Amino acid sequence: MDKIILDAEAIRRALTRISHEIIERNKGVEGVVIVGIKTRGIYLANRIAEKIQQFENRSVPVGTLDITLYRDDLVKKTEEPKLKGSDIPVDITNKKVILIDDVLYTGRTARAALDALMDLGRPSVIQLAVLIDRGHRELPIRPDYVGKNVPTSQEELVAVQLTEIDGKDEVAIRHRT
Repeated sequence: MDKIILDAEAIRRALTRISHEIIERNKGVEGVVIVGIKTRGIYLANRIAEKIQQFENRSVPVGTLDITLYRDDLVKKTEEPKLKGSDIPVDITNKKVILIDDVLYTGRTARAALDALMDLGRPSVIQLAVLIDRGHRELPIRPDYVGKNVPTSQEELVAVQLTEIDGKDEVAIRHRT
């Protein structure tokens, strides 16, 4: 049985808070580029960019990052990785890049994203924003912005559903079967 930990309104509030924190920490949005990690990070990145536009009356570039070829667990996942491609509309060199992902768990996805970003340019700073931080880090990676900290066991899964692909906004904890 799923335990709902964030409903649509709670997700909206978390993204609003993260957006304000990004503006505050970076003293505005000059030089900020928001990059969503495929797949759900892209939709969260777009929502955060929209909120920043509302608050600052200024748009920020939004890009997508495909980390498929940078994953260290690729052999376990699939024989033939499907590269969906990264698309960042500006040069990230000397920019403040905000990486966006849905769930931070072991840190391996974030590490892969850092590797992928460094192949595209040399940002002045990289910050990490996640909707859910569930703990269990295997690497020394810490998010700069967190929607919600959710202590979990390793037998549990955190399922993020977003309207853009799942038809509803919800975060639930599920037990592995």
